[in-house]
Amino acid sequence: MNRILLVEDHERLAGLISKGLAASGVAVDVVGRGDAAWTALAQVPYQAMVLDRGLPDGDGLALLQRMRKAGLGVPCLVLTARDALRDRVEGLEAGADDYLPKPFAMDEMVARVRALLRRPAEHRTLDPQAGDVVLRTAEGTMGCGEEAVTLAPAEMQMMLLLVRRHGDTVRRGALEAAGWGVGEAVTPNALDVALHRMRRKLLAIGSVQRIVNVRGLGYALREDDPAQ
Repeated sequence: MNRILLVEDHERLAGLISKGLAASGVAVDVVGRGDAAWTALAQVPYQAMVLDRGLPDGDGLALLQRMRKAGLGVPCLVLTARDALRDRVEGLEAGADDYLPKPFAMDEMVARVRALLRRPAEHRTLDPQAGDVVLRTAEGTMGCGEEAVTLAPAEMQMMLLLVRRHGDTVRRGALEAAGWGVGEAVTPNALDVALHRMRRKLLAIGSVQRIVNVRGLGYALREDDPAQ
């Protein structure tokens, strides 16, 4: 399932948008501030973002500019109460992919988000790869050579994060946020169970990649070293 980040401080509107997107098969994480959005973006490999300009801690375009300077190419739909041509131009020049003034029809917003999800971001490929492992996101599978296995939505989101940070240590909290969303309650052993399944699936497709426990820090996807 695609997961997007919604940055909107108006609780009722955020709830309506989340409900509309969920009905179309899109999972949504909601934050109400730019600083919280930046933290979430560092933890979860979102496929798109819906960003309100009027945030409690500043103009949403400041967050968008910071993202683009950092090389984050997450497709972004900007929501705003302003509809002047100059405001739309500002949004596009800041790095927005689309612009939707309030009030808007929910069907149109959902259609625009789904259009963004069909547009590959600059920072990712449609089929991310690390070593001999390929994630086919459209199919929901993980492959190695001619072998492939199906990943559950949470497993796919966690593997996306591990693949994109191949070799680097990813903290437990970041993996939990990727798998189940920012702010969602996760049972204490949910991550351990999911990692166990993912490790078995890597073995099943014959990959030399392993999810290793970096004691006290987190987990990393690395090539198995027979010498160790």
